[in-house]
Amino acid sequence: MSLYLVIFILSVIIIALLVWQWRHQRMLSLRVRLIREALRNKDFMFRLPTKRMLPGDRDLHVALNEMFGEINRLLARNEVESWQRLTRVLTHEIMNAMTPISSITQVYIDSSLVKGTPLEEGMRAIYDTSLSLGTFVDSYRKLTQLQSPHIEEVALIDVLSTVRMLYPQLEWHVDLENKQMRVLADSGLMRQVLVNIVKNAVEAGACNIDLRIDADGKMAQMLVSNDATPIPPEVAREIFVPFFTTKASGSGIGLPLARQMMLAQEGSLSLADTPVAGYHTTFAVTMKPV
Repeated sequence: MSLYLVIFILSVIIIALLVWQWRHQRMLSLRVRLIREALRNKDFMFRLPTKRMLPGDRDLHVALNEMFGEINRLLARNEVESWQRLTRVLTHEIMNAMTPISSITQVYIDSSLVKGTPLEEGMRAIYDTSLSLGTFVDSYRKLTQLQSPHIEEVALIDVLSTVRMLYPQLEWHVDLENKQMRVLADSGLMRQVLVNIVKNAVEAGACNIDLRIDADGKMAQMLVSNDATPIPPEVAREIFVPFFTTKASGSGIGLPLARQMMLAQEGSLSLADTPVAGYHTTFAVTMKPV
């Protein structure tokens, strides 16, 4: 082999390595910009691609994705705990104020000085209102008194089958590549989480529900999508706030309670910034696979 041919081959190899290095650096710079944009928008559901990468780059991207997921769970947990503390204080104070009102008005209603007089109707209205308010406040105590989860191996397909039977009027599109996939969860709580999500979708006019799952070995993420009326951005920011609702008869605790249930199972529930193609809304339910 001549010296010129060797020099040519080496030159080609060096140029190819330089081009590859330049493209690799551009790719890393793009990923850094995407991460900064996600942090600026507080989008902690952002995930970096990990396929077709060198082992070191893939490990780095996986670690960053895990960090984003953990930040998302910590923020959700902190938000839930804050609302729990606030709800606990409010319900306690309201019940402390309403109990003596109910007792006093009951005494007056039974008094011979009030019975049969115009005051009786007013006292009874106060008494009935205090009882209704007490019942209303007591119904929200479940936000702070969630049962301890019983974590076990749960087959997702079994949980989904039960929920599907509750809503036969919907068109279900279920894409579970591994029909036997199992997660570590409380089957009862998982079922209730899905029911709360689907119930909200139905009330918003959904006709189709799409479920698909993506697992990376450490966490499994189920995407629950629907074609109901899109959630406006200003509403999307509030959907996990207890008591917030846009429905006239809504309680505003369905989705906050569902998120609390997922956190109790060491998982998470969030609204995806970008819905699955063909749908208006997508919720991301994260669980631990077996």
